[in-house]
Amino acid sequence: MTQPYPQPGENPQWGPGHAPAAPGHGYPGQPPAAPGYGYPAYPPPAGYGFPQQAPAPAGAPLLALGDIMVVGDQIITPAGTLPLRGAVWNATDLSQTEEKIPPHAIVLAILFFVFCLLGLFFLLMKEKKTTGYIQVSVTSAGRHHSTMIPAHRQDAFQAVMAQVAYARSLSGM
Repeated sequence: MTQPYPQPGENPQWGPGHAPAAPGHGYPGQPPAAPGYGYPAYPPPAGYGFPQQAPAPAGAPLLALGDIMVVGDQIITPAGTLPLRGAVWNATDLSQTEEKIPPHAIVLAILFFVFCLLGLFFLLMKEKKTTGYIQVSVTSAGRHHSTMIPAHRQDAFQAVMAQVAYARSLSGM
């Protein structure tokens, strides 16, 4: 039976504090794993991961919708730049607005019910709450990008549509 640990006085060839005999993972003296499997080399080779982007053109942004930005004659997205000329813009309203009676109105209606049914007027109080997103997408030069903009107000879709109309006018120039 072999001993799992070296005896005192022996000089081990592997273990904590000793560099591996060969580069890579595994047992000492084993050749490294075949390239192309496992974690990438560090630093990663050029072109690895997200597409390499050209630096943003100088100038102030003309329009920003979520993570889509129009600067000069280009549309800048996280996936890269697109040409502005001939771009197709779309917006879809995925938000919903619900109207309900707030809890404090129900409590007041119950408390003031004893005064000649006056408390029923508190049930006329309504509270509107908008939740959801507005999806804005742009297609140009055979590439497509889409972003979601949170809708916190009832008129958020009209505000986004005004910006999309401006972007469409810039694309037609």
